[in-house]
Amino acid sequence: MNFMVVFRKELMEQWRTSKVLIVTAVLFMFGLTSPLLAKYTPEMLAAIPNLPAALSGLIPPPTVADAIAQYVKNMSQFGILLALLMSMGSVAQEKERGTAALILTRPVSRGTFLLAKFAGLAVTFTVSLLLAALGCWYYTYLLFEALPWGAFLAQNGLMLVVFLVYVAMTLLCSTLVRNQAGAGGLAFGGLILLSGLGAFPRLAEYLPGQLFAWGVSLSLGIVKTAWPALWVSLGLIVIFLGAAVLVFQRQEL
Repeated sequence: MNFMVVFRKELMEQWRTSKVLIVTAVLFMFGLTSPLLAKYTPEMLAAIPNLPAALSGLIPPPTVADAIAQYVKNMSQFGILLALLMSMGSVAQEKERGTAALILTRPVSRGTFLLAKFAGLAVTFTVSLLLAALGCWYYTYLLFEALPWGAFLAQNGLMLVVFLVYVAMTLLCSTLVRNQAGAGGLAFGGLILLSGLGAFPRLAEYLPGQLFAWGVSLSLGIVKTAWPALWVSLGLIVIFLGAAVLVFQRQEL
């Protein structure tokens, strides 16, 4: 059984379990609503009864930068959360049900088994993020101005790398334990650890979260890069997947 056969099986499994629909619906919704929130939140605040005139005057008019900031805020929160939730049962659940042992009795390596799962999740997040980007771009164009499509696409590409870091990390956690709850707990612990390390400015320059800021600067035409964070993020994906394969090869199912 080659990689493409297992990969197609993973895509079908994600469709049957509605993972594709959940990720697509959530990201697309926030892609559409982010420019709307940026545009109308100041107006809603200004319309609050008995709001002091001096305070309402402090609310600046919304700009395209606000739309991008709102989009990144929503995607960074819900995209990472979805990466953890959609990945935490990928291996643990199959070990728990015994389906992993059944699949691995066929001519398929454990490395292929894990990499096909990662590839399936990567496709799901890529398609979902692309649809979210289209929604955000369209409403930003209607409410503010047209974003440079190439730069905005690059921004979403960097965002995708961050999501895949957490997908790979959660796959490793799902490989280490035999139940979905334990995998989720480990994955959230890893999320807290990376977030905590981001509180140190020198370390933050090398962490995946820096890619969000780089993406914003691309869309706004600001010259600012974060190559170290990109290389570290890609390295983390390789390390997490490599560690998952090594652990899985030594496990008894």
